Amino acid sequence: MRSFFNKLQWKIILLFFLSVGLAVGTFSLLIPLLSAIYDRYPTFRYATKLHTIRYGLFRINEIASFPVWQAVMVAFLFIFYVLLLSWGTTRKLTSIFKGVKRMEEGNMDERIRVRSNDEIGMLADQINTMAERLQISLQEERMATQAKNELITNVSHDLRTPLTSIIGYLRLIEEDKYKDEVELRYYVNIAYEKSKRMNRLVSDLFDYTRMGFGQIPLNKTSIDLVQLSGQLTAEFTLQLKNHQMEIELFPPQDKLWIYGDGDKIMQAFENLITNAMRYGKEGKKIHVHVAKENEEAVVRVINFGPPIPSMELPYIFDRFYRVEKSRSLDTGGAGLGLAIVKSIIELHDGSITATSSPQQTEFIVRLPLSEVKQ
Repeated sequence: MRSFFNKLQWKIILLFFLSVGLAVGTFSLLIPLLSAIYDRYPTFRYATKLHTIRYGLFRINEIASFPVWQAVMVAFLFIFYVLLLSWGTTRKLTSIFKGVKRMEEGNMDERIRVRSNDEIGMLADQINTMAERLQISLQEERMATQAKNELITNVSHDLRTPLTSIIGYLRLIEEDKYKDEVELRYYVNIAYEKSKRMNRLVSDLFDYTRMGFGQIPLNKTSIDLVQLSGQLTAEFTLQLKNHQMEIELFPPQDKLWIYGDGDKIMQAFENLITNAMRYGKEGKKIHVHVAKENEEAVVRVINFGPPIPSMELPYIFDRFYRVEKSRSLDTGGAGLGLAIVKSIIELHDGSITATSSPQQTEFIVRLPLSEVKQ
């Protein structure tokens, strides 16, 4: 920025001295030229028109001999040359001023069209860059506001539904509107299950918020991803069997060491398997493939249920996003599971993607390998 102003300052100084030089030079050439024309003009004293011209030249030559008028003429010539030499710069500055004025009025799509390689062109480019960044910031602010409103709406809906149910069943109990102890325990059990769902939702929301702000601590150690995957599939075997499903692990022969928080990594894969169990139950099975690819540990969680529509696929990792739009907890979760998975994986410098076809839906997790066991 200092270089910019230094160049502009020197340009103004150069313009000043150049105008002075041109004014003095023009005056120095103009007066002898007028005198020469006067001296060589033919003498036709009785030709009125020619006499008038001769007389005019005589008066100019006579006036120019006075120092005051000389100064006035030089000043006039100086102003003329300043305006002439600065016309291009003035035109560019006017264009910049008009563009900034339109931006000030809220037209952030406006761009200043000044094409030059001098300081004025640099100024126009910087203003355009600033306008682009400001436009992006305003768009991000609008998106953040929209996301906040959607978050409040979704949280309110997902909390209100089970809470309304809990209040309804507790009212029945409080008003003794049950036949016997069996029905009483049935009402209590429903209220208890709804309470657990609310607790899970609040816990997931809290975890996701902390991850989004980078406030969640990671207790990183060396983890054998093959062993962790085996433990995970073993834990889900019975639960899947109760849902008439099965899970199969396809591990590599060698161990795959990664450096991360074991509990968080486990939570991420638990969410993926739970998601596969919930939406892939029609396929009756879940496959977990673990492999090494390009110095990365790659885990693929595959279910064989209905495909995810292609238009929905880019948004499945967004918070509170669900392919099934009713937001009923009977047909799915709160829409935070995959968002949490994505946050956990990215906290470990990894990535997650998804593909879906009529045959299978595949979630692919990539994590950097640890060079040595730590």
